[in-house]
Amino acid sequence: MEGTVFDPAGGAGGLTPAGLMQHVRAMWRRKWVVLGVAVVVAALSAVHTLRQPKVYSASTSLIIDVMAPRFLDSEVKEVMGEERSNYWFNKEYYATQSEIITSRAVASRVVDKLGLATDADFLGLAHVQDEKVRVQAMQGADAIGLLQSRIRVVPAKDSRVMDIAVDDLDPKRAALLANEVAAAYMAENLALKLRMTEDARAWLEGRLADLESTSKSSELAVYDFKKDADLLSTSLESRMSMVSERIATYNLKLTEVRIQIAAQQARVEAINKLRKASPEDETWAEALTDMNEGPIQDLRRNYTELRVACAELGERYLAEHPKLLECNRKLSVVREDFLKSLSNIVRAAETGLAESVAQEKNLVRLLDAAKQEAFAVNKKSIEFDRLKRESDNNQRLYELVAKRLKDIELSGLLRTSNVRVLDAARPIMAPVKPNVRRNLALGLVMGLLAGVGIAFLLELLENSVATQADVEERLGLAFLGVLPRIEGTKAPRERDLHVHREPKSTVAECTRAIRTNLLFMSPDKPFKTLVVTSSGPQEGKSTTCINLAVAMAQSGNRVLLLDTDMRRPRLHRAFGVPNELGISSLVVGEGTLEQAVKSTEVPGLFVLPCGPVPPNPAELLHTQAFADLLKSAAGKFDRVILDSPPINAVADSAVLATQCDGVVLVLKAGKTNRESAKRALRQLADVQARMYGAVLNDVDLKAPRYGDSYLAYQGYGQYAEDSKDGVAQS
Repeated sequence: MEGTVFDPAGGAGGLTPAGLMQHVRAMWRRKWVVLGVAVVVAALSAVHTLRQPKVYSASTSLIIDVMAPRFLDSEVKEVMGEERSNYWFNKEYYATQSEIITSRAVASRVVDKLGLATDADFLGLAHVQDEKVRVQAMQGADAIGLLQSRIRVVPAKDSRVMDIAVDDLDPKRAALLANEVAAAYMAENLALKLRMTEDARAWLEGRLADLESTSKSSELAVYDFKKDADLLSTSLESRMSMVSERIATYNLKLTEVRIQIAAQQARVEAINKLRKASPEDETWAEALTDMNEGPIQDLRRNYTELRVACAELGERYLAEHPKLLECNRKLSVVREDFLKSLSNIVRAAETGLAESVAQEKNLVRLLDAAKQEAFAVNKKSIEFDRLKRESDNNQRLYELVAKRLKDIELSGLLRTSNVRVLDAARPIMAPVKPNVRRNLALGLVMGLLAGVGIAFLLELLENSVATQADVEERLGLAFLGVLPRIEGTKAPRERDLHVHREPKSTVAECTRAIRTNLLFMSPDKPFKTLVVTSSGPQEGKSTTCINLAVAMAQSGNRVLLLDTDMRRPRLHRAFGVPNELGISSLVVGEGTLEQAVKSTEVPGLFVLPCGPVPPNPAELLHTQAFADLLKSAAGKFDRVILDSPPINAVADSAVLATQCDGVVLVLKAGKTNRESAKRALRQLADVQARMYGAVLNDVDLKAPRYGDSYLAYQGYGQYAEDSKDGVAQS
């Protein structure tokens, strides 16, 4: 793949299996730190455990029923107990009992009974030799709180049994305290019941006197109301019944009168209509219904007969005739009587109508009065019912309180409890604290965890580039390969030419692997010029550069090594060539490239030394003369490799990186600082240098941190030698 411009924003990868293995190897590398911390913590835990005083425990088992045994009738209810029957399926009741057992009230009973407030051994003050000081300390000690802290309540699962456990330095005293706490709890439970019963009795007695007075007052109020309302002889129900009967009678009579008025009014209207129709003639009376009845009929007949007779006499005699006059006189008298009878009939009808109207008014008045009386009786009934209800309620409350008071007085005489002892506490000579095995195991586990934590912390604090993951994930560079550590105390020249002198060594094989990776970085357009640099000095940059040039020359290429480290040149010493004529000389125009290039003992490898050290290396490398020199060298050789100074120290490498095809960064395993490497990469990124990748130098393949990551490299040399002898290795 093509080399690219480096982007320094590289980060660590995710939590992959490879990453987990890396953490495991890190822990294994620091196994002695983990084990050391674990041993120290376990030892401290053992010392602390053995120095703790031995604590003994004893427990008393109690059976706690929700309700006490009932000896009285079910109608006799106690102040405490009935409501608690709902707690049978409710854990709150037993949680409450646990709080009561560990309360100061129960502990105070035990302290007072056993005199623990003056027991120096119990208070832990027996070691104080000065009696005065011991007495002052005992006075300031809280014996109740101390006993509370030693009481533990352990409820048995799915049962009504509770264990009261007490811890103490003396096993016999622990058993004594457990039994006394149980007895004090039972006494406190019974005392609480008696206190509540007594308080209830006192309250009920006060309420009973008030209710008795209230009941009497309400009964007198009912009597006074009856007296004022005249209800002593006649009840409200009877009075209301009589009023209701009168109202019904009045309503019936009023209906009859109104019917009568309607008939009489119709008769009067009919008579008046007839009279208006014949005001000058008496014939209107013929239409009256009662004209054919009684004296009026006789008068009408006489009147008619006389009128006929007078008419006949009038035809027979003259007007002055005595018979006619006598007849007219009689007719006049009969007519007057007849008219009077008609008038009486009309007046009788009108009078009857007036009497009926008056009767209606009287009936309406009587009905209204009866209704008012009914309303008054009803109102009195409501008031009476209220007073009667209040009296009955007061009487019922009085009877209820009186009965409850009798029940409480009777139940208060009982001394039954819902708590009973199942098993009394006995001294147990085996201490419960400290638990030596548990504490040692816990200390060992905590020590291991602390050791792992410290190892992780050390791993996090380590800021060097040590593995391929550091190169790829933390620096974001392509990993070209590793160069194992060259063992032994060889001379610098022997180390520089190790690949040439030891072509079957692991170092040589690793170098050839790096050469292959470099060539595959850009297969379509192989590099001609390559800068080899490092972030800082003493990282093996020159040795790596020489070995890489040797490996490329061994592959059949003509390779030229340029010593562009004009501040501390060393290639001429590595190959044993003179340094009088070199790059600095050619840049200033002294000599030719052919004269300055020196051959080496490695076939195909040539070196161009630095030449005299110039005062301004960066400016010299930035000149057109150096660019022409580099171009001329690239035209004459297959590969041109530049050994440049550390990039963080001087700017020479950055200048060279802009003029070459690519850059290789050498990192010393476990020594090169990550931040230093990132800073170097940022400088190369600023000049847009093409980074081929990084080489991890001076890798100790036997170190635990590498494990089997580079195990294959260790067999390269042996494999090559065996293959030469025709031995197949699997």
